[in-house]
Amino acid sequence: MNPQELKTTVGSGLLSFPVTDFDEQGNFNASGYAARLEWLAPYGASALFAAGGTGEYFSLSGTEYSEVIKTAVNTCRGKVPIIAGAGGPTRTAVAHAQEAERLGAQGVLLLPHYLTEAGQEGLMAHVEQVCQSVKLGVIVYNRNVCKLTPDSLATLAERCPNLIGFKDGVGDIELMMSIHLKMGERFSYLGGLPTAEVYAAAYKALGTPVYSSAVFNFIPKTAMDFYHAVRTDDHATQHRLLKSFFMPYLDIRNKSQGYAVSIVKAGASLVGQGAGPVRAPLTDLKPAEREQLGALIRALGPQ
Repeated sequence: MNPQELKTTVGSGLLSFPVTDFDEQGNFNASGYAARLEWLAPYGASALFAAGGTGEYFSLSGTEYSEVIKTAVNTCRGKVPIIAGAGGPTRTAVAHAQEAERLGAQGVLLLPHYLTEAGQEGLMAHVEQVCQSVKLGVIVYNRNVCKLTPDSLATLAERCPNLIGFKDGVGDIELMMSIHLKMGERFSYLGGLPTAEVYAAAYKALGTPVYSSAVFNFIPKTAMDFYHAVRTDDHATQHRLLKSFFMPYLDIRNKSQGYAVSIVKAGASLVGQGAGPVRAPLTDLKPAEREQLGALIRALGPQ
């Protein structure tokens, strides 16, 4: 898949981040991960992000990263494209992007570097080095310490033809509008705030109709129903699901930092698709919180 094909693909439908399976000792469980991807693939996501934020990229060793991407590519070949997460220090991000390309991934999601702050010149150098290290299409994730301005993105677009996507995890409406107006059709735009469904209608109005769904991991039918409701401006269905599921879900998610990942793994376990515990520094949901989540899931009906 060349960069322009990837751009078309990510702009065509719902995206999702599969959680990464660990066993009870916290080791990567390749067979469990493959089974998860086989379960999710038929539900209709246009692409899956392997080793993304929800997939606990930040906790994977170099060897594990390769195993995760290899398992995803081999399992989903001919079914759904795999976009690999890559991030952290620039040289690590470059090495992971190159490894993802070698293993047959169809694209790269460039996650933020960690800890240190940087000016726009440094951020541009970081993105450019990753883009120039591979032939794959690259999507940059604007979030946390990596917040690119419209001018920076315009410069990067000129320097890096394979930079084809922009994912927003900041939630600054003014900034997002400025970027969209400046860059136009040069990028595919993705909504990337945690529990993106809550913001989906607003982002569609900004010219960003596509988003990545974490809840697709455990309620894939409902996730697709909600996406189609956004796509067709079915406000009644959106409001019903926001009121009955997503807003109570946020109440649980917001009880602890890091629960945006933990609650997804809990949901997967509750529907019989357990992926094991989260890794430190994340913590799993408490029993009472799992019970609350289970009640919300059961109320949705079969998936």
